[in-house]
Amino acid sequence: MIFNRQQQCLLLDGKEYTSEDIRQLIAGGAEAHSPAYWDLYLFLNEWFNDSPVITVHTSGSTGTPKELMVHKDRMMQSARLTCEFLNLKKGESALLCMNLRYIGAMMVVVRSLVAGLNLIVRPASGHPLADIKESLRFVAMVPLQVYNTMQVPEEKERLKQTDILIIGGGAVDEALETEIKHLPTAVYSTYGMTETLSHIALRRLNGASASEHYYPFPSVKLSLSAENTLVIDAPLVCDETLQTNDIARIYPDGSFMILGRKDNVINSGGIKIQAEELEKLLRPFIPVPFVITSVPDPRLGQAVTLLIVGQLDTREIENKLQTTLEPYYRPKHIFITESIPQTENGRLFDMEESWEIETTVAAIIAFHPQLNKEDFDRMGPVFQRATNIVANSWEPYEELLATFLLEYQRLWTQTTDTSRTGFLRNMFTRLEERLKGRDQNRGAYDERSFKRLADWKPGY
Repeated sequence: MIFNRQQQCLLLDGKEYTSEDIRQLIAGGAEAHSPAYWDLYLFLNEWFNDSPVITVHTSGSTGTPKELMVHKDRMMQSARLTCEFLNLKKGESALLCMNLRYIGAMMVVVRSLVAGLNLIVRPASGHPLADIKESLRFVAMVPLQVYNTMQVPEEKERLKQTDILIIGGGAVDEALETEIKHLPTAVYSTYGMTETLSHIALRRLNGASASEHYYPFPSVKLSLSAENTLVIDAPLVCDETLQTNDIARIYPDGSFMILGRKDNVINSGGIKIQAEELEKLLRPFIPVPFVITSVPDPRLGQAVTLLIVGQLDTREIENKLQTTLEPYYRPKHIFITESIPQTENGRLFDMEESWEIETTVAAIIAFHPQLNKEDFDRMGPVFQRATNIVANSWEPYEELLATFLLEYQRLWTQTTDTSRTGFLRNMFTRLEERLKGRDQNRGAYDERSFKRLADWKPGY
């Protein structure tokens, strides 16, 4: 392996490129190259410069996307750990099919530079194997790319001809994991984050070594905080000990399981409910995508809320919940939505993102004017996320909801009407009218939600 950046060259489609070759390609301008190759050349140009650090972007899956400066030497150590664990050798092929803004894609390139892998480039898309002709030794994808690939017979066959697949950037759900078990490819789920320069642990999903446990690299030390969240000490790739928000269980052999996120603990009437564990209980009888989250509740603090994609009979689901779940675990609200939003690199927005915006608006619709100052104060982080959405120009649907929340916050703060019985009459009516034209994407705002606004009856 080569760790001196000035001695590295990239084997790209079977041809070696030095740092000088990259500079000449850049000098020729973007017009002569496809966007995917141009992004690669820009990254390599930054990699080969004199700076010891490089800028990476977090995905925004658990908060506002942000920039981090990371050391190139540590990125090479991360590459070494992965290449040694997977036994990747010089000249073997690796596919780059993710966005080079993010650490997962950057590390595919760095592994190729360090280990001398032959890099094959495809645009970041939902079907990265659509036109692949050659057999691949190593591929890294996000879960959405794997799911899409498994739905197309020709692409699934190409995946079967791949030796090693690692899946990062989000959780692998049970249905996809079941499909993966039948692949001859060695498939791993990864655990890590931008701050750890990609993954620090792997979990085999198929074959004789399949496990529910993640196994960290030997140089990584793990512990639990007082809140049972995972603490990571990975000195080869990270200067500081990392405190994560992932609730975990560590086993005597050093392996671990992720039980869910601390952010996804719902405190409903004093009962703490882990959203991911509740979702696991519900999967056997909800045949479509769904998510468990919460909305503010004047009595319980947080009310468990079930968001479902598609048009299912909610009464049938409610009946099933009555016989399956203990009373405190039963969702107090069931909302229908058209889709589950995703970030650019294929992650689902969790409850800190679109769902929390949607369910907070739904809670306001359902419970205003009964919401009190304590409820309003609890929405503070959501108002901050709404500010970030507006500032970063998200899709019009999310921006509409975020703007509504900010206007609600402003009027609540400024009003002298202590009874809160009517100051948003026109606001709710305007929101309803604008959502009427978005039937394909109305989220949690169905007719029943608006009917609960008895004080102003907005048109139904």
